[in-house]
Amino acid sequence: MLNFDFYNPTHILFGKGRIADIHQAIPADAKVLLLYGGGSIKQNGVFDQVIAALGNRSITEFAGIEPNPSYETLMKAVDIIKQGSIDFLLAVGGGSVIDGTKFIAAAALFEGDPWTIMEKHGRNVSKALPFGSILTLPATGSEMNDGGVVTRQSIKAKLAFSSRHCFPKFSVLDPTTTYTLPPRQIGNGAVDAFVHVMEQYMTYPVNSPVQDRFAEGLLKTLIEEGPKALANPEDYDVRANLMWCATMALNGLISTGVPQDWATHMIGHELTALHGIDHAQTLAIVLPSMLRVRKEAKRAKLLQFAERIWDLREGSEDSRIDTAISRMQDYFEQMGVKTRLSDYHLGADDISPVIAALETHRMLTIGEKRDVTLDVSRQVLELSL
Repeated sequence: MLNFDFYNPTHILFGKGRIADIHQAIPADAKVLLLYGGGSIKQNGVFDQVIAALGNRSITEFAGIEPNPSYETLMKAVDIIKQGSIDFLLAVGGGSVIDGTKFIAAAALFEGDPWTIMEKHGRNVSKALPFGSILTLPATGSEMNDGGVVTRQSIKAKLAFSSRHCFPKFSVLDPTTTYTLPPRQIGNGAVDAFVHVMEQYMTYPVNSPVQDRFAEGLLKTLIEEGPKALANPEDYDVRANLMWCATMALNGLISTGVPQDWATHMIGHELTALHGIDHAQTLAIVLPSMLRVRKEAKRAKLLQFAERIWDLREGSEDSRIDTAISRMQDYFEQMGVKTRLSDYHLGADDISPVIAALETHRMLTIGEKRDVTLDVSRQVLELSL
């Protein structure tokens, strides 16, 4: 097992009715900027619960944070903060709203060009406004970690950042807030969480059975519970299990002491930035081909994945690996997430611009062993057509 630091100060309020408890987690005299996305929280009752829980606190609303939050939109919120007396942020929504709020929290107190936060991946962040979150779309795990992803539309760049100053002070996870999600978002959320686990698990062995078993438990739960959520959207226990899976997939626990990959994410970010494909959809496109191209480097963990997740114990090593990858791809499809570039009307001519974007963003050697070169990334995309 590798050396590690583990730090996670986020207070989780889990369960039905917990939105009401935010009044105990936010200072009574706080001047709150309430951030959300397209406004669905005003149709499903979440907004009314939040307003009631905030009570007499000063509230300013900021709506319109996009899926794949844009730098341009987020900077409008930063301007509001700098013009007023906001001292606490409250994100209500999915990972995009929470990611965006993390950037706003850091950018509002940042001296200099805020885009350099993204260019330096958060290493230059020294402080941030306090914020909490109310999760309505389980997927990214942003509600219990210190990272986020922001897209700058003007230059077609989607970059990630993280900083210990950007952990939520608290996050509310009420499974009932997810009942009205459309099937596309349910499927995307399950696939997103699945690939997050894989990025931390599917590398090479370092004698870390605790982390491996945690990761495998999350994968098996996602495989079991994901289809149930599509079939029975208002099953509380199913929703609760999916919500907690997505949080545990990226709160730092399963990454302790193990190597991490993230090459699939780096390529996926470029597909989103260039073509607007949903984040989870890009992961479903890239990961199966990534594993096939890098089969030798990941052989030991792929065999473990085949045995422990898919119960594949018979046949040659290659056949077990190939079947395991195919079953994973079938699971993505079962969740309604297509797994080929052609499913999104992209072809061979669209590959070179992705490679050029990776080069521009210095993703020249990625993966757990930094052996995913631009040539390997091209092979992955060609296999994904």
